Amino acid sequence: MTGILVSGYSGTMGKNVVSCSEKFEDVFVMGGVDKFKTPAPFPTFENFSDVNVEFDVIVDFSNSQALDELLKFALDRKKPIVIGTTGFSDEQKLNIENASKEIAIFSSANMSLGVNLLSELSAIAAKVLGNDYDIEILEMHHNQKVDAPSGTALMLADAISDSLPTKPEYDFDRHSKREKRSKNEIGFASLRGGTVVGEHEVIFAGTDEVIKLSHSAYSKALFANGALNAARFVAGKTSGLYSMKDLINS
Repeated sequence: MTGILVSGYSGTMGKNVVSCSEKFEDVFVMGGVDKFKTPAPFPTFENFSDVNVEFDVIVDFSNSQALDELLKFALDRKKPIVIGTTGFSDEQKLNIENASKEIAIFSSANMSLGVNLLSELSAIAAKVLGNDYDIEILEMHHNQKVDAPSGTALMLADAISDSLPTKPEYDFDRHSKREKRSKNEIGFASLRGGTVVGEHEVIFAGTDEVIKLSHSAYSKALFANGALNAARFVAGKTSGLYSMKDLINS
């Protein structure tokens, strides 16, 4: 059995994690942490310092601003974390990496198996096509998403960048420039509207042809299930930074 503490249980993803956990015979919600502390059928806490229940893994879908408190709590308790939150700064990413030297941390910008497959396929395409194709990443999400581009779009770009002979620059704002597209860049376009769960498309535009790789998510339950599988995977693991690739290959 894997007992989880859900960080951000009042949010949309937190609610999905709680709901999806009911379909798992060996994963149970032992408690939840959220500053809104809405009623729930398990012990709830406004702050990590108030937590007084036993658990095996923290599953976090809260807010990037809560990272410091989350890491401190996990390090104090020597508990692994599954981080599904996105929008971290470079400094915060470094803090996660440093914390993983003491505890197990499973971190992924996207908990979907399909998206991680898209990342692998995009890396393969980049390796084959090299720098001869212009690469653009298009993503669309619901109108409540606050970070842009999405963490998944950045994850895709990083996978592509690692496969190219020459590291590209990321262009997030062409509006501010009046010049032609440089050859050595990956451009991003972010769309926001409606209740779109998540759309990602990687475009390789060459001479006389365009290759597109895409993924569409139709329910947030997709990501919740991935996070719960990650919780089962990371429970009891030694210190280290784990990803969906580790889960897929386990």
